[in-house]
Amino acid sequence: MVQLEGPYFAPRAGGAPKKLVVLLHGLGADGHDLIGLAPELARRLPEAAFFAPDAPWPCDMAPFGRQWFSLQDRRPESMLAGVQRAAPLLDAYLDRLLERHRLTAADLALLGFSQGTMMALHLAPRRSEPLAGVLGYSGALVAPERLEREVVSRPPVMLVHGDADEVVPVEALFAAVAALQRVEIPVQWLVRPGLGHAIDPVGLEAGARFLADMLG
Repeated sequence: MVQLEGPYFAPRAGGAPKKLVVLLHGLGADGHDLIGLAPELARRLPEAAFFAPDAPWPCDMAPFGRQWFSLQDRRPESMLAGVQRAAPLLDAYLDRLLERHRLTAADLALLGFSQGTMMALHLAPRRSEPLAGVLGYSGALVAPERLEREVVSRPPVMLVHGDADEVVPVEALFAAVAALQRVEIPVQWLVRPGLGHAIDPVGLEAGARFLADMLG
């Protein structure tokens, strides 16, 4: 089995981490794309370590970067198959982190961007022990109709999306919120006016507060 790895940012407070945040990048990027958020997030989470694994496969739509699954075929069944193929690799990566640092699921949160959000929203409700939380930017919930019969745990979720997103339309946020609410997963959301497929300072600060509250 492929083992995920990527850059990390040690706790700002020094010493062994007491909390973990795993950052999941989007299509065509890699772990270095999101690890740059760690210093800002660490201001509110000084005892947390931040990990940004590279997705398991080379991007098949660009000459560089990685992908969690291919988006050449965007039919729902193809996207679901892609998420399901990558999920066990990410699941095993989270288990290894928790074991290595002798922490529990309640000490770990996921932060995703775009395709990374799709992975986080698929994986977190299907883990046996609830994670501390899921923060998703500019993403979507793949196969929302399956969640009701597959949900196992209900970690709190926050979704942030620009209403001018040209890659993943903001309607994906509202569809995800509705599906999460149907299975009683606590979810909050923030829509950023005029923002495209990106993370802005307001959304980053709101997400940092959410993570600090969930990991507090």
